[in-house]
Amino acid sequence: MTLPALSRTSDQFPGSAADAAVLVISDISDSTDSLSAHPGLAESLEGIGFTGSPSAFTRVYAPEVTTLPFAVVGAGRAPDAAAVRDAVGTALRSLTGFATVALALSPELEAFADAAAEGAVLGGYRFDDYRREQGKTRASAVVLHAELDDAALNRAVAVGEAVALIKDLVSTPAEWQSPAQLAQSAADSVADLDVSVTIYDEERLAAEGFGGILGVAQGSDRPPRLVRLDYAPENATRHIALVGKGITFDTGGLSLKPAASMVGMKFDMAGAATSAAALRAIAALALPVRVTAWLCITDNMPSGRALRPGDVIRLLDGTTVEVPNTDAEGRLVLADGLVAASRENPDLIIDVATLTGAILMALGHRHTGVFGDDDAVAEFLSAAEKADELAWHMPLPAYMEEMLDSPIADMQNANMGDRMGGASYAGLFLRRFIGRVSDEKDAPRIPWVHLDIAGSGEHNGAPYGFTGKGPTGAMVRSIIAFAEASHKEA
Repeated sequence: MTLPALSRTSDQFPGSAADAAVLVISDISDSTDSLSAHPGLAESLEGIGFTGSPSAFTRVYAPEVTTLPFAVVGAGRAPDAAAVRDAVGTALRSLTGFATVALALSPELEAFADAAAEGAVLGGYRFDDYRREQGKTRASAVVLHAELDDAALNRAVAVGEAVALIKDLVSTPAEWQSPAQLAQSAADSVADLDVSVTIYDEERLAAEGFGGILGVAQGSDRPPRLVRLDYAPENATRHIALVGKGITFDTGGLSLKPAASMVGMKFDMAGAATSAAALRAIAALALPVRVTAWLCITDNMPSGRALRPGDVIRLLDGTTVEVPNTDAEGRLVLADGLVAASRENPDLIIDVATLTGAILMALGHRHTGVFGDDDAVAEFLSAAEKADELAWHMPLPAYMEEMLDSPIADMQNANMGDRMGGASYAGLFLRRFIGRVSDEKDAPRIPWVHLDIAGSGEHNGAPYGFTGKGPTGAMVRSIIAFAEASHKEA
């Protein structure tokens, strides 16, 4: 991953080590009081019509502030942490060609120094692994001129590294990211932390009955993997299980996708990447929460060995599933992962997946669909709000349960006769594989949250804030915030 090194200082802005300087301001349309220390700057900005609207960015000549190349970025009226984070992210994306950037906040924004630190790391990310020649480079170092304690600085770095890990993994072409390679990358990402790693190969998966993962993998020449990462601090107050969909390339199998729909399907392992990255950040921050991540990794390819529409497979818990649609494969691999996670009886399970195109149709490109038990969903939505990520509670209607019925097996993975409500259908399918909190017959299911990031996990429009084109790292910041809230409430 390529991120700027982040430091903070109490020295006078912009200092002597920087190559360029950035100042974040709130909107000055009604008043320039926030720039009272720099009346010449206020006059210059007014002269070019720059008011400091959200994420507006401009280079400006301001000799009274600095002789360095200088830029100003806006956080808008009544700015909050999200506005400051986005403003700084915009600045770091836009200001290229300088090795070290000094960053400061106007006085009324200094309370958001932690958000500024996060925005600097997130906005400074770049992925140049496959370029013959690098273009204009982003800053390799950012010096934040603000009061920021070590904990906030370390958190900003951990969050930035988590998002960068997701972006690195999702951006890697499937040609160079087989299931075995992705499994090893996940293991390598936690090698410097107190995290245990177990990688299940195809022989172990077969011996233990992971029929969902193996069924989807049948059509590929590259064998599947299941990765278990376990961060288990002695002072853990809660046990959270993460289950991630890791389809390293999704052709749809024999239910072949159209050519245009297959473009970008290397992205279908974003759920596994998010789960691994969240665990890595939580371990790096030494949060007193146990987190176990199950990464369900395989290709979904057509061949003479591939699952055929109408085939029946047996999943890890013995459930038989008819497969009318081999392009509804994510729920099959997740089902195995959810059963495996449930067997350890965690306090809560969160699964993450680029699961359905239906969620994209329902919520668009930026919101994540959140399904599950009402109390668990409410708790997660609170964490997402704190992390400033867009998420929406989606229904799991009881009347749709009968659509899961198969005429020849325990259930089916798709209802080809009525494909409306596809995101909810997938959620209902997954819920069947959430275990009970005890062996008692009427015991409730383990609390569960399902995150469908098919829309929010990738951005193909114009850049905004700290988000550029490509994978976004959606929901990892929310999962980290959820873990932080979990130990504070315990």
